[in-house]
Parts: sequence; structure tokens; C-alpha cells
Amino acid sequence: MKKLFGTFGVRRIANKELTPEFASKLASAYGTLVKGRVAVGGDPRTSTTLIKHAVIAGLLSSGCKVIDLGILPTPAVQYAVRNYYDGGVIITASHNPPQYNGIKFVDEDGIGIPEEMELEIEGMFFNENPSRVSYDEIGEVTSNEGLIDEYIDEVLRRVDHNAIKNAKIKVIVDCGSGAACFTTPYLLRKLGCEVTTLNCQPDGFFPGRNPEPTEDNLQELIKTVKATGAHLGIAHDGDADRTICIDEKGSFVMGDKTFALVEKQLLQENQGGLIVTTVATSSAIYDIAEEFGGTVTATRVGDLLVARELKESDGLFGGEENGGLIFPDFVYGRDAALSTAKIVEIMALTSKPLSQLVAELPAYQSVKMKAECPDDRKQEIMDKIAADTQEYEVDTTDGVKIFRDEGWLIIRPSGTEPIFRCFAESKNVDDARKMAEWGISLVNKHLEN
Repeated sequence: MKKLFGTFGVRRIANKELTPEFASKLASAYGTLVKGRVAVGGDPRTSTTLIKHAVIAGLLSSGCKVIDLGILPTPAVQYAVRNYYDGGVIITASHNPPQYNGIKFVDEDGIGIPEEMELEIEGMFFNENPSRVSYDEIGEVTSNEGLIDEYIDEVLRRVDHNAIKNAKIKVIVDCGSGAACFTTPYLLRKLGCEVTTLNCQPDGFFPGRNPEPTEDNLQELIKTVKATGAHLGIAHDGDADRTICIDEKGSFVMGDKTFALVEKQLLQENQGGLIVTTVATSSAIYDIAEEFGGTVTATRVGDLLVARELKESDGLFGGEENGGLIFPDFVYGRDAALSTAKIVEIMALTSKPLSQLVAELPAYQSVKMKAECPDDRKQEIMDKIAADTQEYEVDTTDGVKIFRDEGWLIIRPSGTEPIFRCFAESKNVDDARKMAEWGISLVNKHLEN
């Protein structure tokens, strides 16, 4: 069992558990295994500079050369590593509140490192010290100043620039004061969109809203879209690997809807292909694949698992239900910039508003709930829930996915927070809500015992 790593990387409260000493030793263990050129970047959290310098020190102490990319989106770091470097470290806690930070390690393809490597790093961290080089073998720190511009240009190259420009799409962008402040507004303006920004000044306190782009957190964006008559609202999480849309009516569009929308477009363009997703994703993904000549493979939850499967299976496209879409010909990870560009491209090519495009997709309703749970009780409660649900058809690829007459629900412990998540899906929202409430009640029942 891993002691430090979650679904992707290590997240802790900054300067309390995630101290400079902790970060430096963890990075030097990673550097011991990589021994090469390692890119480092992060989101705008108040603690990122502190953690980043500790990580750089750890990498240098193990003999790595470091390229400091500064503050930029997670997928931009993954892009840089895939094209130029031997590894990468991303300082981010993604959608977590501002007191958190985290460290994500990626391999030479820009994919989150495999579990075996995580266990090796933990072994060095707890049981044996990482290797330290002598004074004359310590590497240097350099930068790559043009990386963000290159990353934006590569996104532009992958969509129909002229069609988007001619469509004159009016977009409200809410970057949540996160890393997308450096990419999405500039990208959309270069595509010819009319852009109005909200929370697009980087600020590690996240003063405008919580960095997780949930419907509750995006009320200001929803009001602004409706008030201005915009065609689209776009929101991102703290490290800019997820994209959530608000349609022209001010309706919150679930992440699995945008996933299905882009999947449909790519399958039509490529006359089929392999789609990779997780067990927690909508049945609409399967329906779209069947209609347009695609096949679907499901993994455990975690974008690095989806990305690895895309690489190994030469997949066309992948993603998760949370608005994280993966374009494997570009970045082996969730990418908010290309997701945004593809969504406006689809609107431009079809000359349809987002609400109509979503209405044309297979109709499923989903409800998400969560319950707090200490990390040390997660496995015990998961085992009890599995025992409680033996009368149903279940899938235990990740947590417990339960199939009922009304639809399905999945109950699984979060890999990044001390909570259980429950997703439920049905043809109508009341059934989905009842299933989600039932799932949460199973968690709470065992928490109280």
C-alpha cells in the first residue's frame, strides 16, 4: 500500500505536512531514478514558490539538471516534458482549497509516473536515503521562456482557426485565479473570439471563487453569461487541466456532456477509434462510440491511468466525467486549453449553440455527492460496502460500481482528499439523486459504527 501518493501525486497542507524538507527529499528520490533533465512548473498558489525551490534543490542534489518553467498549467508542463525533457515535477493541488499544495511527478512522456515508481520513491523516502552527488556533479537551473507561447500555438494548430474567427463567438472566461490565466484568455483572443474575463488575475488565495469548477462555485460566471448575452462560459480548475462549460442560457454543463460532445466530433472526423475513460464516466460515452464506430475501454479513476492506456493502446481520445479531456496526439494528460479550443470549434463548425449540441447527445442525468471519511478508514468502509451490495451486479475495477434497474452508481474513496465520492446516473434526475443518497448512506452507516 502506498503511504504518500494518491490518485496522481502527493497532496498535503502546505508548510504543515508538505514542508520544504518533505518536498526536497521526495524530489531527490525521484531525481535518483530519473538522473536527467527535469522540468519544474506549478500553479499560482501562495506556497508554490516555497515548494518549488525545495523540489529544485532535491533534484539538483540527486544529479539532475533543472528547467524552471515558472507558473503555468499542468498540461503545459506535460507538453514540455514529452517534447524536450526526461521528466517533470508539477507543484499543484489542482482543485483543492488554497491551504493545500501538491507534487506531481511525470515520466519522459509527460504521463504521471507508474505505481511501481511511486513505491520506489516511497521506499527511498522512508527506508533509505536518496543518492546525493558530489559538489562537482551538481547540475544547473535554466529556463524555457517561450514555452507558454509555443504551447498556445500548438493548440491553435489543432483547430479550424478561420471557422472559429468567422463565427464571432462571445466567451466569458473564468480562470479561477489559477494557472489558466496565462493561457485561455490569450488563446481565445488569438482564435478570434470576443473575450470577457472573470478571476483572470493569478492569485494563490483564490479570492473570487474556490478553485474547483462546480456549479455552486460558478454562480458569478453563470450570471455574467446570462447578463451579457454571451454564447459560452468557460471555467477551469487551479492547474488548468479541466474545462467546464456554461451554455448561452446560463446552464451548467456537466463534464461528461462536453466529453461526449468532443468524442462525437473526433469519431466522425476519424471514422471511429478507441476511446479510453474511467468506470465513473457516463453511459453516453458508450452510446456515442457505438453510433459512430468507436470502441471504449474503461480504467480505474485517475487521468494518468487513462493517459497510460491511451498510449499503450494507441487510443484516439480519452477523459473523465469531471471535464478533464485527453488528446493523446498532443498531451498525455487532461488539457483545458485544447478542450476549450475544440468546444468553440464544434460550435463554429456546426453553427449551433451549446445548449442544442448538448440536447442532441444521449440523455442521462447524473448526481454527485461526497461524505467525509478519515484516510485510515477508507479501506475498511470500502470492504463493508462491497459486502452490503452483493445482491447487485457490481464492478470493482475502482471502488464499487453498482448496477440497478434505474441506472448505476459508483462509490469510491478519493485519492486526493479524506472523502468518499458517490456518482449516480439514470435517465431521470430523481432516480439519480435517490441512488446517490443511498450510496452516501452506506458510507455514513459504516462511519458511525
